[in-house]
Amino acid sequence: MQIKPGDRIVILTGAGISKESGLDTFRDPDGIWARHSLEEVATPAGFARNPELVHAFYNARRRALADPDIQPNTAHLALAELEDKWPGEVLVVTQNIDDLHERAGSRNLIHMHGELLKVRSLHTHRVLEWREDLTVETPCPDTGQPGGLRPHVVWFGEIPLEMERIGEALERCALFVSIGTSGHVYPAAGFVREARLFGAQSVELNLEPSEGSDLFERHQHGPATEIVPAFVGELLAQVSS
Repeated sequence: MQIKPGDRIVILTGAGISKESGLDTFRDPDGIWARHSLEEVATPAGFARNPELVHAFYNARRRALADPDIQPNTAHLALAELEDKWPGEVLVVTQNIDDLHERAGSRNLIHMHGELLKVRSLHTHRVLEWREDLTVETPCPDTGQPGGLRPHVVWFGEIPLEMERIGEALERCALFVSIGTSGHVYPAAGFVREARLFGAQSVELNLEPSEGSDLFERHQHGPATEIVPAFVGELLAQVSS
């Protein structure tokens, strides 16, 4: 791999990296969308129609994330180490709404699909930290009105967050790495094309080939907890050599 210390790196992560920490994925045969209708719990129309159901769904996800057994794994920790030790910018763009990257120590991080531990005021659009259950009776801290909060999660039909910043990073990076993603969900599934258009090298680290696997120049398949630390070790060896 022809990348040198100081080059910019963009890393896209998906559900596969958090699955090994014990969190449910969405698109696996036994995943969340096999048990819940995404139209009912992950669309603006579903929230307008039945906010109680949507709140119950995300309350359950929030409680699961608070389980003491759910901790960052070696893949999360390796990416935080890469950011800390690589002599250049390392940006992690995650499709995940959990906080495992933060807990592992990643700081230069974009949650393009929002964050489970935050809510948004429908009245003021302010984003607030939130770890408790949320109901239609919960008052908005900004206005005191009940029913004025929604999960700070990007639903189907909504535009992902910080797309301009992501686009600029893809234009400037020398290496694009995709970890634990299915390759089904756009616009994230198109990031590899965009990065390669501007000359970046591309690597897929995944349990198995993704839908867009043929778009990557290099592939490593296996558990994220094994292949991500090994890959990071390979990159950091260039710094010490």
